[in-house]
Amino acid sequence: MKLSRKYLAFILALQIITPTSPTYAAQYSANFKNADIREFIAAVSKNTGKTILVEPSVQGNISVRSYDNFNEEEYYQFFLSVLDIYGFSVVNLDNGLVKVVRSASLKTAPGEIKDTATPSVGDEFITRVVSLQNVPVRELAPLLRQMMDSGGIGNVVHYDPSNVLLITGKANVVNRILEVIKRVDVNGTQAREVLKLHYASAVDLAEVINNLVREESKESPTQILLPKIVADKRTNSLVISGSEKIRKKLKSLVSRLDVEQSTQGNTRVFYLKYAKAAKIVEVLTGVSEKIATDKKSSSQGSNREDVSINADEQTNSVVITADQSTMQELENVIARLDIRRAQVLVEAIIVEVQDGNGLNLGVQWSNSEVGGQQFTKSGLPIFDVAQGARQFKKSGSMGTDNPMASALSSFNGLATGFFEGDWSVLLTALSSNNKNDILATPSIVTLDNKEASFNVGQDVPVLSGSQTTSGDNVFNTVERKTVGTKLKVTPQINEGDAVLMEIEQEVSSVDTTSGTSSDLGPTFNTRTIQNAVLVKTGETVVLGGLLDDSSKEQVSKVPLLGDIPVIGQLFRYTSTDISKRNLMVFIRPTIIRDDEVYRSLSKDKYTRFRSLQKQRIDDSRSGLVGIDDEERPVLKEVDFDAPKTPAAPTNPAPQAASTPAAPRNPFRQ
Repeated sequence: MKLSRKYLAFILALQIITPTSPTYAAQYSANFKNADIREFIAAVSKNTGKTILVEPSVQGNISVRSYDNFNEEEYYQFFLSVLDIYGFSVVNLDNGLVKVVRSASLKTAPGEIKDTATPSVGDEFITRVVSLQNVPVRELAPLLRQMMDSGGIGNVVHYDPSNVLLITGKANVVNRILEVIKRVDVNGTQAREVLKLHYASAVDLAEVINNLVREESKESPTQILLPKIVADKRTNSLVISGSEKIRKKLKSLVSRLDVEQSTQGNTRVFYLKYAKAAKIVEVLTGVSEKIATDKKSSSQGSNREDVSINADEQTNSVVITADQSTMQELENVIARLDIRRAQVLVEAIIVEVQDGNGLNLGVQWSNSEVGGQQFTKSGLPIFDVAQGARQFKKSGSMGTDNPMASALSSFNGLATGFFEGDWSVLLTALSSNNKNDILATPSIVTLDNKEASFNVGQDVPVLSGSQTTSGDNVFNTVERKTVGTKLKVTPQINEGDAVLMEIEQEVSSVDTTSGTSSDLGPTFNTRTIQNAVLVKTGETVVLGGLLDDSSKEQVSKVPLLGDIPVIGQLFRYTSTDISKRNLMVFIRPTIIRDDEVYRSLSKDKYTRFRSLQKQRIDDSRSGLVGIDDEERPVLKEVDFDAPKTPAAPTNPAPQAASTPAAPRNPFRQ
């Protein structure tokens, strides 16, 4: 088989120089002209022992001549450079094979990922992942893309979350970009310092210096490293960042601005959002005195420590005149105190059940010659009844002046008797059975650590004193006592949504069964609980309970005669009372931290009472004569789920007073 002249020339051009000594490695040289690129690739594959795949688009002839001898690594790099000159590149595959492609198709192709431990040189197509420490990749990536090959081989992609760059391209270009990154991604002479201020405000001074820096940067747009100034309100300090030269200038500027004022003219007005100005002035006065004492003991600050703190209740604001350091600390105190406080809904349930049974039985005697026996506790005197019965017997009618009529008007029970001649006998009997169920559910909303009271009842007049003048005129002093349901509570919200409550609970009423006395006044039934409990929000706790069983028997009798068996019942008056009372008090706090919870609670209460009102109207509609449905009073339906928030005024300046609109009335008349 005959070989072409071009192929023989190519083989001679890539001849191997046999070493004269076995200690030397094989060397290569190249000298060919107008050779087919595929034959050139095949010869390199044979000499280097690499399997090289060639894309069909790889076509053309090459001409190159080498005056130096190469070792195997240099020979392969020479091969890559030749391909690069003619617009071709080599891609290393994961399976160890090598593929020759056109360079134009490598812009988005993945290269072999390399790290610093295995550096690459020459025209090998690689990919490097670089992490930046000081420079944002978003700002640096566009500049690095301009350093890529003019043919568009390779790319630079940035990933913001990790602040890394993904660089793909020829090894020599990638290495050049890496060197640029190494020099750019440095801190340089940047450093931070903290400057403690004694007279000036850190916030105000930081704003002044930052404005100055912005104006100077406009005049010098080439200035890259601008200083950074941040104010720390807590310590009244400035944190500056920049080069040593810039920091030195900033410290000089700050020292000239942080000086004591020649006059005491630092006055500020703080408009409070939640706290009361009159209350917070007391706290600020104590804090300012402590600050002045500390400054005098440490010999720091101004010699004049005159601080003026006043409250304007009309605008709920605090006016403070003080030096800057004191003003800064007082401002921090105001910011911590003027916060929105949580509220607590306290709901109480008072349940009282009373059962009572009574029996009054007695016999009264009288004789016009001998006398008689009378038991006044029966409520019906026998002498009045006997006299009235005889008048009725004579006249045949019951007049208003009849003593029996007035006696019977205040008597309850059975009264029967015998009235003939000089003898009169009266039997009275009364059996009573009463039940009383009381259910009260007082509820109240109050701020955290704010005492609140609830009172539903009536004022009862009570005689507290009496005085007789020289003219026998009697002057009585009367006081009024409130009876009913009272609730006084002071909630304190603790950690973990627990509420500490100091509670005073009272349920009182006038005792109508005991009667009244003109000298002592009425008798009151009072049940009081005064304690402190700790309970979580939304949970119900039992404050106290009373289970009371009482039995009372009273016997009035005639001596000796009332002790005779059987017959003695005719000379006695027996009163028996048996009562049982069960009283339980429950309480439940609910913490209200935002308007949403408050709105939900209000909606539940409002909807419940509106439903009860409508149900009562429906049940009693037949009993209301002459009243139309539209005239019946009923709560109006309110949309609690979509409150309308008024738009904030665009101009905060005071406006002229105008007539306010009438508030919406939730009741429809």
